[in-house]
Amino acid sequence: MKQFLEFLGFIALVQGSGGLVYELTGKLGWGLTQRWSALDGYEIYVSIALIVLALALFAAAGSRKPS
Repeated sequence: MKQFLEFLGFIALVQGSGGLVYELTGKLGWGLTQRWSALDGYEIYVSIALIVLALALFAAAGSRKPS
């Protein structure tokens, strides 16, 4: 379970940072946040939320016992 939480945290961190880099620079658009039309106008907020979610997942994984 610990590795699964770390994996989900890594995916959320990569997608959040990718979306944030794209929104701030306009280059390297490889995140999913700009490709999903339902998020138009909210890409920065979603990217920040993904980064916060990643930190929460890493904290949850750190509090778990290794299995």
